[in-house]
Amino acid sequence: MAYRENPFEALWRQFDDLMGAMETRVRSMAQGSGEYLPAGGFGPGGVGDRMLPAVRGEFRMDVREDQDEVFVVADLPGVDRENITVRLLSPTSLEISCERRSERSEAGEQGQLVRQERTFGYMDRVIPLPHEVTADGAKTSFTNGVLEIRLKKTTVERGERIPIE
Repeated sequence: MAYRENPFEALWRQFDDLMGAMETRVRSMAQGSGEYLPAGGFGPGGVGDRMLPAVRGEFRMDVREDQDEVFVVADLPGVDRENITVRLLSPTSLEISCERRSERSEAGEQGQLVRQERTFGYMDRVIPLPHEVTADGAKTSFTNGVLEIRLKKTTVERGERIPIE
């Protein structure tokens, strides 16, 4: 019986070559080689680090913990208090969602829009927490575009203990 070559073999080789070229370009962008993006690329300190959270509809936040509490601090510039929703989805995940509705624009001599520096949009983020928490006794504050959330840690044992005979 004669060996028959796969008719799609050449096509798959071309596809692999194309994927390799794409991977090389993406790595070059991520490292900020200068060919595609300024220094820093999408990495820490690069253009992506500064721009992508806003483009993706995300916001910057910090999560800290001490012995009794987990603290979440989120930067929500241009968001009004009544447009923020905080939900404890599970003992280890918190959701913050909000809608930004502010605008600052300048009009030209004939009244046409010359520049608009605020975007409208919805932001949503699910935050993994470092320890199980409860919504009981949670404290929040929102001042100057900074949301602070304090959640009490829980020490509830999961499951039922089975004795060994």
